[in-house]
Amino acid sequence: MIWRLFKREAPRGLAVETLHRRINDASRQPGLYTGLGVPDTVEGRFECLCLHVILVLRRLETLPEPAADVAQDLVNAVFLQLDSSLRELGVGDFGVPKRMKKLGAAFYGRAETYGAALATKDGEALATALARNVIGTPEPGDGAGLARYVLAAAAALEGTDLDALLASGPGFPSPDAFTDQTGAP
Repeated sequence: MIWRLFKREAPRGLAVETLHRRINDASRQPGLYTGLGVPDTVEGRFECLCLHVILVLRRLETLPEPAADVAQDLVNAVFLQLDSSLRELGVGDFGVPKRMKKLGAAFYGRAETYGAALATKDGEALATALARNVIGTPEPGDGAGLARYVLAAAAALEGTDLDALLASGPGFPSPDAFTDQTGAP
């Protein structure tokens, strides 16, 4: 009986691991940093990872079971990765829980903010939030290209079912398509 429990979890665990890896890859696309203004820093990479995870989680919450379990497994995998990254950066055992609490609050705060803007397809509110959180500037216009990218990514994910999401991963657009000819967002 115990073997059956492990046997059922193994395929989903592998699928979530693959999904997590594909989200990581998407969040590291050079065009996000070179063309859309995301700073190529530890903080910028965290923000970009959060943004892509939030997009996938929003899609998972609209899908039938076992999407909710996949979403929880994905969140667990992401926060295990963040914990490991903090330790690699030299944060000690006593500092990790405090930092993880801050990262969790930041993640869920951004999920709420981006989710509200995405639900109403409010590009201006999304650009303002992205400029502040991801790009690190108070100028909403600085987040316009990234907001167009995020809205396109959300639209692309709307047509993806759970099987396709787990099999081929999220279909994020190329960030390069959201900059103008001069490279400005």
